[in-house]
Amino acid sequence: MAAANPVAASPKLLVRMRERLRLQHYALRTERAYLDWVEKFLRYHRRIAGVWKHPTELGAAGVEEFLTHLALHQRVAASTQNQALSALLYLYRQVLEQELPAIDALRAQRSKRLPVVLSVDEVRTLFQEIDTEQEPFPLMAALLYGTGMRLLECLRLRVKDVDFARSQLIVREGKGDKDRAVPLPAKLVPRLRRQIGHVEVVHAADVAAGQGAVWLPTALAEKYPQASRELQWQYLFPSKRLSEDPREPGTRRRHHIHENMLQKVVHRAVQASGLMKKASCHTLRHSFATHLLEAGYDIRTVQELLGHADVSTTMIYTHVLQRGACGVQSPLDRL
Repeated sequence: MAAANPVAASPKLLVRMRERLRLQHYALRTERAYLDWVEKFLRYHRRIAGVWKHPTELGAAGVEEFLTHLALHQRVAASTQNQALSALLYLYRQVLEQELPAIDALRAQRSKRLPVVLSVDEVRTLFQEIDTEQEPFPLMAALLYGTGMRLLECLRLRVKDVDFARSQLIVREGKGDKDRAVPLPAKLVPRLRRQIGHVEVVHAADVAAGQGAVWLPTALAEKYPQASRELQWQYLFPSKRLSEDPREPGTRRRHHIHENMLQKVVHRAVQASGLMKKASCHTLRHSFATHLLEAGYDIRTVQELLGHADVSTTMIYTHVLQRGACGVQSPLDRL
């Protein structure tokens, strides 16, 4: 008789994994991605074997086979395969309490691509189109280029993270769960003050309607139970609508603007500006780093501002400087 479906018939596995992830304060995106990979892992082996198998039956050999399948047949990127491996290791180590031996799977090759970088003039042209949009989208785009923040880091800014006195923004829980400070462009100070004023008006209306509590990480929510209703903890770029908190069904809160909205604004601006480069929100971060290096800032400073754990990650920007291929005179031009 075929084994029961461990996903449908025995939901305790995924429930236990979700509870463990939340106990350890993993991001909601990570939680969803990890659970999705576990389901794909189980369904892959169901398709191959013809029966459902529990992860304890599959072990390291099953993990290796699945990862090899991703690289060989699905042709996933190295980062995607690494995420799948991280999800499965978490399942075995944290949920099943089973240590796997070294995984010897065919690994996806990491592509070596130069980032798309805009020139200063191209950034100016792009912003002329973005500025035709309603606030706060022009302000958000300006912050991406002016600070080098990632898109989600910008969206997750709270009012308290804007430090006018020290002319800096504090990026909380960035990639790798690290905090860092980035420069606050002086040009954006008046617009940021107006945006905070807008947040204050929205928050006051929410409080008057019996709402006004924003999501806080579990540890902070327990330590400061009243903080979620304070202005300083509200998102700097709040959504226009209240929405249900996926972590707490039935609880409605005002979250930050969805990232797709700014991505669409930038995409429209790229098309309208006539730029021949495949630019996106992340291109503004690449341009920030490259332009700082062109201005003479040392690479360690740029590494710190970008939040890179390893300077080798930041080194990619040295390959797009004027001192690279663009700074070499072709022998044809000397004829």
